[in-house]
Parts: sequence; C-alpha cells; structure tokens
Amino acid sequence: MKARTLAPWLFGFLMVQRLLELRVARANERWAREHGAVEYGREHYPLFFLLHPAWMLGLLWEGRRARGGVNWGALLLFVLAQPLRYWVIRTLGRYWNTRILIVPGGERVTGGPFQYVRHPNYAVVALELASGPLAVGAWRTALAGTLLNAALLLLIRIPAEERALRGYREATPEA
Repeated sequence: MKARTLAPWLFGFLMVQRLLELRVARANERWAREHGAVEYGREHYPLFFLLHPAWMLGLLWEGRRARGGVNWGALLLFVLAQPLRYWVIRTLGRYWNTRILIVPGGERVTGGPFQYVRHPNYAVVALELASGPLAVGAWRTALAGTLLNAALLLLIRIPAEERALRGYREATPEA
C-alpha cells in the first residue's frame, strides 16, 4: 500500500477519534466542575490545541506527498498505542479530560498503567505523534510534532500537573 493512500484514512481516523474523545473530555470536565474542581495550567492549554491539529494536518499534507509505501513497523506501533490510550482513559474514568482539573476530596490514580509509568497518557501521545506520521512517510511532521510536544510536556504541562497533583500527594502520603 502506498503511504499517500493511507494518509487520508489515518487523518480521518484521528479526526473521529479526537472529536469523540473531546466529547468525553467535556462531559468529564462538566462533572469535575460540578464537584468543585480547580483548573491548573489554563494559560498553556491553547498551545495543545494548536499543536495537535497542526500535527494532524501535517500528517495529511506530508503523507499525501509521500512517494514510498507504508512503514508497517511505524503503523504497528501506532495501532498498538491505541489500546494503551484507552487503558489510560478507562483507568482515569471521570477524572480523564484534556485539562488539569483537581477535584476536592479526589485521590491520585495509581492503578492501571499509572503503576508502571507516571504519565502514561503523555507517553502514548508521544508514541502516536512519532509513529503516525512515520507510517505515512511524514518524517518532518513526526520530528516537529515530537519535538514541540516534548518541549510543551517537559517544560510546561508536566510541571503544572505535578504542582496540581501535590494536593493529592499531601492527602495520601504513600502516593
């Protein structure tokens, strides 16, 4: 199969997936706010809404111009990331959304993939940002998306989330 043929299909899959996940995230956000949630990191939130659509458009644009075949290894990594993504979402339950919301009286989630990796959702997204574009020959998109995502996560998002989660750690010292 040609990479240029797969690129629009992969883009379409990502669009549907992300839109459905945003519906879940919005419902979870409403629940959290109804339970007194406090938001952290609001100022950096728009950066992710610039990065992710730009990455998806880059995957489509560069992938449609690719001359080679599908990189099956990269596609396999992308496909294997999906069950991990939903393991994280299922483990977090109502606490999962795209914002950093701390619900008073809540507890830090330590089960599921969180017992193995501190921020498994970010690890899965990093894998997707690299493997998805590489599957369709969009190496520039993979490189740019990966580097920009790493900078946002390591310099801004994870430190903000860790500061927010301190309240849970203080309430449960063993966490």
